[in-house]
Amino acid sequence: MGKGVAITGMGIVSAIGNNVAENYQSLILGNKGISRISKIETIHRDDIMVGEIAATNQELITQLGLSPENNYSRTALLGGVAAKQAVDSAGIFDISQYKTGLVSATSVGGMDMTEKYYYEYPNNQAVQKYIHGHHAGDSTQKIAEQLGIEKGLVTTISTACSSAANAIMFGARLIKSGQLDRVVVGGADCLSKFTINGFKTLMILSDTYNTPFDEHRKGLNLGEAAAFLVLESDAVVEAENKPVLAYVKGYGNANDAFHQTASSDFGDGATLAMEKALQVAGLEPKDIDYINAHGTSTGNNDLSEGRAIIRVFGDAVPEFSSTKAFTGHTLAAAGAIEAVYSILALQHNEIFPNLNYKTPMEAFHIQPEATLKSKELHTVMSNSFGFGGNCSTVIFSKEA
Repeated sequence: MGKGVAITGMGIVSAIGNNVAENYQSLILGNKGISRISKIETIHRDDIMVGEIAATNQELITQLGLSPENNYSRTALLGGVAAKQAVDSAGIFDISQYKTGLVSATSVGGMDMTEKYYYEYPNNQAVQKYIHGHHAGDSTQKIAEQLGIEKGLVTTISTACSSAANAIMFGARLIKSGQLDRVVVGGADCLSKFTINGFKTLMILSDTYNTPFDEHRKGLNLGEAAAFLVLESDAVVEAENKPVLAYVKGYGNANDAFHQTASSDFGDGATLAMEKALQVAGLEPKDIDYINAHGTSTGNNDLSEGRAIIRVFGDAVPEFSSTKAFTGHTLAAAGAIEAVYSILALQHNEIFPNLNYKTPMEAFHIQPEATLKSKELHTVMSNSFGFGGNCSTVIFSKEA
């Protein structure tokens, strides 16, 4: 069960960088991408802060070489850019050479265009094309087209904020079972008024920089991003003599069935997900060197996740931090964004800082790493917990 699945490529677009190298530089320099809203017309423009990507839709369209008549949502544009980066970095020139699939995650889908043209649809034929781009699977299909994946498994996962982690898990299982030789996995979500209004209604958005695991945390910053990994079988890696960035060593998914949006008070689902990931990896808690925590900076999540970490690791909790203070909470893309960051941590033997942290939480004694720290890393655990109690954990390692 502990045999890993090779990761041979990765790509990312976020509020702190347009590629892997730019994201890494921001992580080590402490450059956060959180700001006031500039690209969306919303009454909440001055009330909250978000993690926006600088590139406009037109710039992304030009980058992908699309015609002006395209019906790409911003989610599809971001996903296409990140997925192509991942495939390029994996040195893939013929996507159809091996049995290849795509598992892409999203929550927002094409909502940005739907809400933009909602009142125009009945009378403006020019914008009716975006209706067909609304559903979540459309962005996945467009990413597949960008990659040239015409045959094979192409599917979408939408389990809220654990979506991309579940995409990674599903992709790894497809390779382990021999059904596919290669799977491009990840997720994409753009900012939209729909999500801003929804999270505003839940009263969990912050009007300042988010502060994960801080006693005085005020809520999360929404973000937009896309990230993808290329997973490949041992046979492909050996045949192509490919360098391996890291391995998907273990994974676990559980549902605490507690509440539509809140996590259980003592992290029941999170605890089960971490324990299952360790079991699949064939590891003990003491084998984990660093935890990239879900750490949304909401009152409920940080309390629940912290308690779950203590339940799993006891008095030997490894260093942990949340990187959402850099990018904001990127919803369905979060698991893939933080997978890239976990792999970067492994590659560079660095623990990225939990920015904005000042005051320890009164509920427990553990504290996140607040500054960049060098440490020899062999295994990194990444947590992604979604609405509806859908909790997922993925473990990355240097060795198979």
